[in-house]
Amino acid sequence: MTATGGTAAGAVAGGIRETHLPLPRVRQGKVRDVYDVDGERLLLVASDRVSAFDVVMREPVPYKGAVLTQLTVWWLRQLERDVAHHLITADPDAIVAAVPALAPARALLVGRAMLVRRTSVFPIECVVRGYLSGSAWKEYQAGLPVAGHRLPAGLQESSRLDPPLFTPATKAEQGHDENITVGEMAARIGARPAAELERLTKLVYGRGRELAAARGILIADTKLEFGTVAGSGEILLADEVLTPDSSRFWPADGYAPGRAQQSFDKQPLRDYLDAERRARRWNGDAPAPPLPPAVVAATSARYLDAYRRLTGAALDPAHGGPERL
Repeated sequence: MTATGGTAAGAVAGGIRETHLPLPRVRQGKVRDVYDVDGERLLLVASDRVSAFDVVMREPVPYKGAVLTQLTVWWLRQLERDVAHHLITADPDAIVAAVPALAPARALLVGRAMLVRRTSVFPIECVVRGYLSGSAWKEYQAGLPVAGHRLPAGLQESSRLDPPLFTPATKAEQGHDENITVGEMAARIGARPAAELERLTKLVYGRGRELAAARGILIADTKLEFGTVAGSGEILLADEVLTPDSSRFWPADGYAPGRAQQSFDKQPLRDYLDAERRARRWNGDAPAPPLPPAVVAATSARYLDAYRRLTGAALDPAHGGPERL
């Protein structure tokens, strides 16, 4: 997929692996390409790159970037009365109007680009857990406190946690994030910002968990990012919000504590890679083995299904937004 003034590399059956736009690219994450607009605004473009076990796959997953972007926009609309955020617009025409240099690349922006206010992001992953899973379950099994929280005996894997736990982590550029206590977080960024980030994280999760449960999805946990605006110091919710990449989504009708749960994310990809490792055809390091088309298609379907269930709409690829059911 290409456009004059902007290109997308690695497009496979609608998937976009990398973008090149006529703006300075300041960062390329596992999924997002980040461009500087004017020092005060950024353009975030979600590719269809997918990673598992800290390795980015060669094959993109069609529509994944659009799902992450449009689901984030949808959640911000639900939350914006209570939580200030960095989004200016995700409408491609409004983005082009604000940044005319992007006009030739409009087709590339549809559904996957967000024009946002630039913030200085806190070096903290704000994690909240409503169910005992993942690294928290491993720590609990080992008899350790979970990010400083001592949990009662007798809990099972996937047990519901009431109230939810705030378990911050350091942001790692490479490898895994490291869980820290709230006290360690306060020592790093200050007591007042730490308390506000905890409050906002719990607020977002509480609203999200309630809304998703009404749609048949349990949000087991999520991680959020916040940043401050230069000059004012205002704290804004940033990056993606309550997506299958930043959260564990479980189907409520299949939930049962005492075991791992199925999830609306890249589970088909992880299952395939697990099988490759068990068969000793992959050692777990980059590069990953080629992905069969069926695995790519199944992973794409999971993301699209999560979007549909939460928003009540099917993703409209032609316009990058919801198509009402």
